[in-house]
Amino acid sequence: MDRFLEGKTALVTGASRGLGRAIAEDLAALGALVAINYASNDDAARETLAAIESKGGKAFLIKNAQGSYEAAEELTAALDRELMARTGNTALDILVNNAGGGPVANIDATTPELFEQIFSDNLRGPFYVTKLLKSRLRAGGRVIFVSSLGARTALPDYVVYAISKRAVETFTVVMAKELGPNNITVNCISPGLIASDANADIRADEGTRTYLEQSTPLRRLGVPSDLSGVVVSLVSPNMGYVTGQIIEVTGGMSL
Repeated sequence: MDRFLEGKTALVTGASRGLGRAIAEDLAALGALVAINYASNDDAARETLAAIESKGGKAFLIKNAQGSYEAAEELTAALDRELMARTGNTALDILVNNAGGGPVANIDATTPELFEQIFSDNLRGPFYVTKLLKSRLRAGGRVIFVSSLGARTALPDYVVYAISKRAVETFTVVMAKELGPNNITVNCISPGLIASDANADIRADEGTRTYLEQSTPLRRLGVPSDLSGVVVSLVSPNMGYVTGQIIEVTGGMSL
């Protein structure tokens, strides 16, 4: 594989497991120095780092749970220290706002605390990280957000989650307009059901799994490389004229 990211730096939030790990591994395989941000799972983070280094990649860990301005400040300070020590400057080339999630509930079951938690996980985190790091992005940089097919399918049991992810999509378009004059592209990936720890219970039910597989024209569920492959495409030199887009990775489930 062409190491076209040699000399580039990248931050992937929520990168110790699942989709974030796949993204971090792919970026490192292409030559980028990758900051692996994670919230709490030290063992998983170390495994991700070891997997990258075993293949000759370069990465480092930043343990910091996102969701507030203060957390974003701490992440920024840690990133600056690590990049300065490794590269001699604090410039960033790729920002992947992957961290998010949270419990789901309908409107009646949504408490004020749950509402705040979901918005912190899915909107406040990427908003503040982007706010603080956008000045460090070099010309030709890439910003990628992660939304969800749930933002557009209007499922009642996902009401706050869907609203928060739809806000991320709007934020993507706004930032594309702001950062475009600096030759920085901003796009958003909207995945469907991609296999991960978070949906293992859904995939374990044979009836549900079969129904979901038959709901896609490709007749299968997604795997992490389906999503990380789109990230690789978006950060390639050939994708410098694509910005402000919401790109579905759903196997056609929404068709």
